Amino acid sequence: MTRDVQSIEPGGPGVEIRPMRESDAAQVLAIYQAGLDTGQASFETTAPSWAGFTAGKPPHLRHVAADPGTGLVLGWVAAAPVSSRCVYAGVVEHSVYVHPGCQAHGIGRALLSTLIKASEDAGVWTIQSGVFPENAASLALHRALGFRVVGTRERLGRHRGVWRDVLLIERRSDVIGEDTP
Repeated sequence: MTRDVQSIEPGGPGVEIRPMRESDAAQVLAIYQAGLDTGQASFETTAPSWAGFTAGKPPHLRHVAADPGTGLVLGWVAAAPVSSRCVYAGVVEHSVYVHPGCQAHGIGRALLSTLIKASEDAGVWTIQSGVFPENAASLALHRALGFRVVGTRERLGRHRGVWRDVLLIERRSDVIGEDTP
């Protein structure tokens, strides 16, 4: 049974960060769609199928934040390699989405911190993403965890009839780097 994303409320203290499961599909996609509906998260307007969502995203780079009392998914983070070329083996592009009723409670920070650790454990040296300049909350979260803006892609695409800029952000690992084979 899928619950309306607007009706989810955390029920217990704390949040469990764990690997994303297939059983999380409906909740993950509902949170994704809620983010897309804001018009500030992506050029996409409709969440993909579960198969489309998971395609190319390795399981060790997909996590959810769940309420330990109810098991409800409160947010998710996932990353995918940017290229199959070996020179880019340590570069991934990520997304992080938090249920609209659970934002500003540290869930995004916990998810992104988990992704950073998991990616470094996997030999990733760069995590990147594109963020609309108007998405101040996402930019603040990313800056707090060591991401920086490396460029602006002006008028990259049209979204809901409006040309949008995208800030390219990245985080370079302090652990995986020049001396890593």
